[in-house]
Amino acid sequence: MNEILLSDSNPSKREATKKYVLLIATLASFLAPFMGSSVNIALPAIGKEFSMNSVLLSWITTAYLLAVAILLVPFGRIADIYGRKKIFTLGMLIFLVSSLLTASSQSAQVLIAFRLLHGIGSAMIFSTGVAILTSVYPSGERGRVLGINVASVYFGLSVGPFFGGLLTEYFGWRSIFLAVVPLAVIIIYLLFTKMDSDWSEAKGEKFDLVGAVIYSFSLVAIMYGFSLLPSVLGLGVVLGGIIGIMAFLQWEIKVDDPVLAIGMLRKNTVLTFSSLAAFINYSATFATGFILSLYLQYIKGLNPHHAGLVLISQPLVMALFSPFAGRLSDRLEPRIVASSGMGLITAGLLLFMFLDEKTTLGFIIITLVLSGLGFAFFSSPNTNSVMGSVEKKFFGVASGILATMRSTGMMFSMGITMVIFALLIGKVEITPPHYPQFLKSVKVIFTVFTILSFGGIFASLARGKGGEG
Repeated sequence: MNEILLSDSNPSKREATKKYVLLIATLASFLAPFMGSSVNIALPAIGKEFSMNSVLLSWITTAYLLAVAILLVPFGRIADIYGRKKIFTLGMLIFLVSSLLTASSQSAQVLIAFRLLHGIGSAMIFSTGVAILTSVYPSGERGRVLGINVASVYFGLSVGPFFGGLLTEYFGWRSIFLAVVPLAVIIIYLLFTKMDSDWSEAKGEKFDLVGAVIYSFSLVAIMYGFSLLPSVLGLGVVLGGIIGIMAFLQWEIKVDDPVLAIGMLRKNTVLTFSSLAAFINYSATFATGFILSLYLQYIKGLNPHHAGLVLISQPLVMALFSPFAGRLSDRLEPRIVASSGMGLITAGLLLFMFLDEKTTLGFIIITLVLSGLGFAFFSSPNTNSVMGSVEKKFFGVASGILATMRSTGMMFSMGITMVIFALLIGKVEITPPHYPQFLKSVKVIFTVFTILSFGGIFASLARGKGGEG
């Protein structure tokens, strides 16, 4: 059954259900960012326990992101056909089980495998959460609820470093994965007791399995190739992945029911350039938390708790200003608000290019605050722009495209970091003799990120008017 809550004949019931949907989506949006930012703080401790080199250590984050990036678009499409609530609920169950399994890991390889499982569950949640919200709330309220949803993401990022550092220091890194279990159980309970309806506006249409397989294998090839660089084999695998992506795009143009609506991207300038801006934004920024966690603990000698207190400054600013930025994008052109945010982010990345062993913590915190303000003004207005540019039956696809650009950008951010680490440090543990190479890598990484982010400003502006919700 495909019930749309907005047409419910009982206004009080309709409003109550809308609030529960917002609560469920907001709590779910908190979980994965909380875990991700907590895990970043725990990486040195995990690396020490399993004697992991710098490239293998990055796979703890990259494996999760790879699974998310591969599956977001397919699950967005599956949710549109078979029901968004079904996919969202299954994703929460997988997230819960994988959290318990990850906490029991006894080797680096098993840990990375369970992080992949985490990514599968998260892909189901991310591809449906925003789509459910936009199915329930009318356009005039969309910026506000998306702002709340984004604020929840940033709140998770905010408290993650603090509690992750605290948990790692006093209870060990495994406690991070156990800490999310109670909240996951609450969300699952609410899903079964408070969300009666489902949404499947594309019910009856076919799922493009061939396209999904080509897309998945291509992304795996690119990221695995990154980890093999600078070898010739690594370069060949990356090129094979790129050829696969090109083949995927050609296939999607021809097929009747594509997993990725290429035709929609070709016709919808707002969607195309908003998605491109999101990809560039996250490609240029995501690895910042990973890099600074290592920098603060290795170079500055901070313990996990104190490193978390420093890193909390950026997402805290994001959480505070995201609702305001969302409301602002209901009144002004989202592209102006989002592009201003990209400009602030670029300035923050430029300042990080000057990190060395003498950099003060005050400088780092001020730069993180500047970047956080930029993120707040980019993310929710950009999402509002995307969701306001498509019709209801494509909410899941649009949400999936945007989330894929975000997660693929995150994945490429880690890929860039992985390649530069491999070239300048090598596959060794980050120990004091290798600190000079680590600092050199950090400068090169932030130089690349700054250039990318500067280009993202123009991609954001190029979307043109429209998508105001």
